[in-house]
Amino acid sequence: VQLQACGGGLAQAGGSLRLSCAASGSIFRINVMGWYRQAPGKQRESVAATASGGSTVYKDSVKGRFTISRDNAKNTVYLQMNSLKPEDTAVYYCNAVVLSVDGAKNYWGKGTLVTVSS
Repeated sequence: VQLQACGGGLAQAGGSLRLSCAASGSIFRINVMGWYRQAPGKQRESVAATASGGSTVYKDSVKGRFTISRDNAKNTVYLQMNSLKPEDTAVYYCNAVVLSVDGAKNYWGKGTLVTVSS
């Protein structure tokens, strides 16, 4: 199973970016898909996640600004980021808990850099 993320880049404060992450491979079901981020010198933290049934959770600091969604038919998760702030600058990683013939495993995509200028 591979996760391919894209959509990072440079935005000004107050601007928007949309990240997407597609899972491919031998997939029976994806239970949870989510986004993490890691800023320089900081630990990786959870930003948002969505379960297969559609429930979502967000980090407090992004509530009302970020929206996570998923397309189960495409095994793809999105993160719409609005009202970006410089403190949102980080490498963003997508994550998925995938059920396959090998059982349930946790997978990570390669990070995509989001830079927000003030």
